[in-house]
Amino acid sequence: MYPALTVTETLDKTKHPILWVGSEGGMEEALVTRTGLDYQSIQAAGVHGVSFKDLPRNLARLARGYRQSKTILKSFQPDVMLFTGGYVAIPMALAGMKYKSLLYVPDIEPGLALKTLARFSDRIAMTVNDTKKWFKANKKMTITGYPLREELKKWTREKAQAYFKLEPGIPTILFIGGSSGARSINQAVMAILDQLTLDYQVIHLTGLLDWETVEANTVDAGPRYHAFPYLHEVGAALAAADLAVSRAGASTLGEYPYFGLPAILVPYPYAWRYQKVNADYLVDREAAVLLRDEDLRTQLLDTIHELLAQPDQLAHMSRNMRALSQPMAAERIAELLFEMAEA
Repeated sequence: MYPALTVTETLDKTKHPILWVGSEGGMEEALVTRTGLDYQSIQAAGVHGVSFKDLPRNLARLARGYRQSKTILKSFQPDVMLFTGGYVAIPMALAGMKYKSLLYVPDIEPGLALKTLARFSDRIAMTVNDTKKWFKANKKMTITGYPLREELKKWTREKAQAYFKLEPGIPTILFIGGSSGARSINQAVMAILDQLTLDYQVIHLTGLLDWETVEANTVDAGPRYHAFPYLHEVGAALAAADLAVSRAGASTLGEYPYFGLPAILVPYPYAWRYQKVNADYLVDREAAVLLRDEDLRTQLLDTIHELLAQPDQLAHMSRNMRALSQPMAAERIAELLFEMAEA
């Protein structure tokens, strides 16, 4: 969702009408409508890995979504469509086969929905070159990088340190669990927080699910600990940090390189391997280190100490991370859309 929203920021909405088609209700609709974009919802549901009991219901939802998509397309008549994945895009792709479409692939390895959408897409944009091996060679593919929100780019290290009232001479560690949270990371942080704040400053984005628990267990953490359930100014956290500890979602391929932020990546273990592939990409380029989720409790503190005790190594990782930055990704995707629309 965020990559597509970022692309819309680069478009003049008065000259180029934009319609966002998404799922019914939920966080997506609230975030999109807040930007002023027109929003219409359709029904959809996944079918991969679904039980036989639920499959008929999900197929019926897809059929309704297809009919809704037909109605929307007949009314809006787009010049080009942009897909960024998710099963909600499948009905629209099927209904809009006569329209030009661009698929953007954020993670290095595409999921099943993205592989399916690729069959209907005229062009494919992707974050890194490694993604090409998952698609047929006859597809028109362009490496764009990961679209970065403009609000991230406004932060310098000095402004970010002032925002959090950090002490410039003390290393700062950023723990990120995403908007909902990463429970194992949150639990590991709470277990070692007393030791962390002896030597470091900590910015902890807990996510919403664990916020009450974290808040209750860190009331005496002291002034070096800064915790938030959700932070709109996440760019400040990225700019202020010397080291990040997080999952390895697609945003790490764009946001960490932009800030040259070395990372300890802990891929989510209870899903398909997308995060592991993302993490391996950064680890292989000596921009990050990998830590398994099951090793968080026993190895996180030692790994942090080891990295921050070697400033030359940390600087090497930072340079390698920054070398992967492609800050004009949103503009490149917008240019592809214009090119396809004019064609």
